[in-house]
Amino acid sequence: MTELGIVGAGAAAAAACYVVDGALPDASITVLEKSGGVCGRAATRRRGDVIYDYGANYLKDDDERVVDLAHEFDDGLVEVDGDIHVFDRTGTVSEGREEQERKFTYRTGLTRLAKHLFGATDATVHRRTRVEHVARTHDDRWTVTDADGERWGPFDALLLNPPAPQTAALLETADWDADAREELLTAARDVDYRTIWTAVLGYPFELDRPFYALVNTDKDHDVGWISREECKPGHVPDGESVLVVQANHEWSVERYDAAPEENVAALADHAASILDDERLGDPAWTDHQGWRYALPETGLRRGVRDAAEDAGCYVVGDWVDGEGRLHAAVRSGLETGERLVYGL
Repeated sequence: MTELGIVGAGAAAAAACYVVDGALPDASITVLEKSGGVCGRAATRRRGDVIYDYGANYLKDDDERVVDLAHEFDDGLVEVDGDIHVFDRTGTVSEGREEQERKFTYRTGLTRLAKHLFGATDATVHRRTRVEHVARTHDDRWTVTDADGERWGPFDALLLNPPAPQTAALLETADWDADAREELLTAARDVDYRTIWTAVLGYPFELDRPFYALVNTDKDHDVGWISREECKPGHVPDGESVLVVQANHEWSVERYDAAPEENVAALADHAASILDDERLGDPAWTDHQGWRYALPETGLRRGVRDAAEDAGCYVVGDWVDGEGRLHAAVRSGLETGERLVYGL
């Protein structure tokens, strides 16, 4: 029986798992995820009747294969209403591009995508299991050790889904003496990321705006993105509004460890100013999340994974292609899953 170990339960890992399980139905797949959820930064929370995606905002209609996959699990799949407009360093809002792609999520949030993909397989997902060590065995297989000292494996192949810096940390301490490790480690270290600090702001009234979201195009405003969750069917009850406000990289790095209530208040004031509605400075409820490794700015050099994959070690995620989008993560998972099947 083929044994596959997967570290991380993000969207890319879920897509790869789906491919492997479909091609090798007798394979045994073990997924180890450090958090209590799945789908990585495509994360969803619920507050009463309100549902909000507080990491990735939607699945972009930019890859036919990925969109087709999402429609295979169309239970609750919905299209986001409204276009994306823009604002500049002064907070001045204007219309965006005339032609805009379609945007998708689920009534229960983006996390549903990974739940569908994992749920369609026989994989076993162990949550709250933080992997701290990776080893290559004497018989060319793989084991991993978690934070509690439990050893998992051996596996015929290992798939690593954490962001590049965390993948690099695992490779750095891995018991794997090979040039392939060094080459992949060096490449993973070279991947740059944008940090994003996010505030979620809830209001007991409706906002009347002709757009779903605003994006700062000159990247010279403290806020990089504002979106309206009520534009996603099923997310926000009638008569209410929810804003997801993402700070830009520089602001997020500078204020990452500041008091959350101060950050939330500052971003609420920015939202009130940009949307020209002083009521938005006083939300009825709030939430927040810091994403230290939010969006990869660069990807892996072509061919840098080949030697590692020959040894059964695969890396997957949006950072592999250097495109911080959910569809890029899913695409990476599908393509890597196919190479993994061929290798096995």
